[in-house]
Amino acid sequence: MGMGKTSWWPALLALLLMGCASGGPAAFMSEDSRGISYTGDRGVGSQHFPPNYRSEILAYLKTYLNNPVGVRDGVMAEPVQRTVGGRLRYVSCLRFAARESDGSYRSPRERAAVFVDGRFDRLIEEAGELCAGSTYVAFPELASLTR
Repeated sequence: MGMGKTSWWPALLALLLMGCASGGPAAFMSEDSRGISYTGDRGVGSQHFPPNYRSEILAYLKTYLNNPVGVRDGVMAEPVQRTVGGRLRYVSCLRFAARESDGSYRSPRERAAVFVDGRFDRLIEEAGELCAGSTYVAFPELASLTR
């Protein structure tokens, strides 16, 4: 005898409940960043220093920026531990002016690159207090980005 017309409902209900229990897609969002997290957060208390932070940030910005060519006034602070979304993370602050679609430049804006388990996780557009007191040094590699 074949399966009844309503036999798929229990399976669908089980999948929906599993999504709710795991936090669903919102589990990867942070109230502080309003962005997508690219690494799984295992809730590890101690964090490793991100050894490749410069190259990981450059790789991300190459795809993130509409036009990565001609970035001006690039400066960066070495990663320091900060609390992000209630968890201890390494954060590296950046400030740069990207070229607009019409070829003009806005004033440089501050952003925070967040690292989880030593890897780049996300970029926070409105860095605010995360970057307060940061000590910036020149980041000339930003000016040499290509498409």
